[in-house]
Amino acid sequence: MRLARPLENLIDNLLKLPTIGPKTAQRLALYILKMPAAEARQLAQAIIDAREKVFPCSRCGYLTDIDPCFICRDETRDTSILCVAEEASDIIAMERTGYRGRYYVLNKNFNLMDDNNLEDLNLDSFINQLASGEVKEVVLALNPDIEGEVISRYLAGLADGHGVKATRLAHGLPVGGDIEFADEITLRRALEGRKEI
Repeated sequence: MRLARPLENLIDNLLKLPTIGPKTAQRLALYILKMPAAEARQLAQAIIDAREKVFPCSRCGYLTDIDPCFICRDETRDTSILCVAEEASDIIAMERTGYRGRYYVLNKNFNLMDDNNLEDLNLDSFINQLASGEVKEVVLALNPDIEGEVISRYLAGLADGHGVKATRLAHGLPVGGDIEFADEITLRRALEGRKEI
C-alpha cells in the first residue's frame, strides 16, 4: 500500500535507528502524526538540540553539554580507579551498579576487519591520566569480542608502562541463565573466574 511521501520519509528515517524494525517504525510514525503539533515540534527540537549541543568531555569522553562533564567535576569520586568503556551507553550501565570511580570512553568503533590501527585511537587524555600518578587501577570494561580483547590488551600494556594495575570485568554466566544453554567459551571463562563463596 502506498503512503504519503512525508510519512514514508519519516518511517524510512525511523528505520535507521537501532532496534527499530518496519512495524515499530510505522507505529512510531503514526503516533508522531497523532501528537499535538507543539509536542511534535518539541520532539524535533530535542533531537536538534541533542545533536548540536552534546559533545564528548575533553577529559573522559562521556557525552556532555558542559566541559568537563558532571562526572569529572564530581570531587567525591575515587580518582584512583579509571574505568575504560567503548561507548557512553556503557557508562550509563556502569553508573547503575554504584561504581564511583572515574571513566575514560573510547567513543570509537574499532574494527579489525576494517584495517583499523590501535594508533588511530585518541588516547592522549587516557595517557595523561595514567601519567598523573593518581590512577592506581584501570578497569577494562570493553565488550567481550575480538576487538574488545585486542584493545584491552593494548590498554593494559599502556597501564603497565605507567605502573598501573589493569583489571577487566569478569566473564561468565548471566544471572538467571541455564548452564546447559551456555556456549563453551562462556562456560570456560565462568570456570576460570570462579570465586570462593
